[in-house]
Formats: sequence, C-alpha cells, structure tokens
Amino acid sequence: MTKERVPPGQYVTENFPILHLGSPSEFDPEAWDFHIQGLVARPLCLSWAELKALPRTVSVSDFHCVTGWSRLDNRWEGVAFKALYELAQVQPEARFVTLWDHQLYSSSLPLADLLRDDVLLAYRHDGSDLAPEHGGPLRLVVPHRYAYKSVKWVRGMRFTAEQEMGFWEQRGYSNTADPWKEERYA
Repeated sequence: MTKERVPPGQYVTENFPILHLGSPSEFDPEAWDFHIQGLVARPLCLSWAELKALPRTVSVSDFHCVTGWSRLDNRWEGVAFKALYELAQVQPEARFVTLWDHQLYSSSLPLADLLRDDVLLAYRHDGSDLAPEHGGPLRLVVPHRYAYKSVKWVRGMRFTAEQEMGFWEQRGYSNTADPWKEERYA
C-alpha cells in the first residue's frame, strides 16, 4: 500500500527534513497577525487568539518535497482553508490565492486546489505545536502539491482573479507542482 502513496521519483523518510528559504521569526502571540485581502467582501486581520478560536480541524496526509523525499501519515491540526474562505466571503471572480510569509517568500495556487478537504493552515504537527523550523507557528498544508506550495510562517493571503507567480515559480519551478506527474520545473 505504501508504494501507491509515493509519487514517482520520491523515497520515503521517517524523518522530517528541514528545508527553507529565510528563517523563522520570533513568535509573539500578542503581536502576531494574519491578513486576508483581495477579492473578498470581508478583509480580515486576525490575531493569534482569533485564529486559534476558529474551529479546529485534523487532517492526516502525506507530504512530498520537490527534492525527492516523502513523509507519510503526517497528522496536522489547524484551521481548514475552507473556514477562512467562508469567513472572508470570497467574491465569485476570485480564482487564485497568493500566500506569503513574514519575509519574502510567497506562493500562489488555484482556489480549487485550496478548497479541498485536506488543505489547512496548520499550527500543530504529530501532536505537538508546529516547530519554527517546520513553519510554526502557522503553515499552509497542501498535500497534493509539492511542499514548496505549502508556505511556512504564513502571515497572509490575497484572493485574485489572475495568478501571481510565487518565489520558486519565478525561478523556474513548476507552478502546478503535481508530485504524481513529477512537475518539478517549468
């Protein structure tokens, strides 16, 4: 069964390798905020307490890195993307979402990719608060795309009609990032 869950060109690891651009910021729950903007009826700026007060969801999924490793059966806890989508009252012309971190990293995905049931903004991983080196306090988790689409240290998202290219996509990585099709590079 494991073989069917591992995309071509990937190997399974029990570890959770650490790869990222930039570095975690100091997390101050009193000062932290999360912005939702763009094509929404209700632009939002949520505090950490407000975000954590939203309904919690749990999702178990596999995680695939473009560098070739896959980690199976990750237990993520956080806020379902759909919950934030509904809270912001996204306008019908929105087709894409750009997400960004506290520094210079961003990624953009079609809205349809983010509305899947297993997509969430996670603050816990495998029963513990999400460690800073893995994107804590909050990271996007999009299990059906390579991990560079799952923005670490995510601080906001913008709903758009046209797609904005993210950090790696501007540097030649695939915009669709489907691990099952080995879409690593554009």
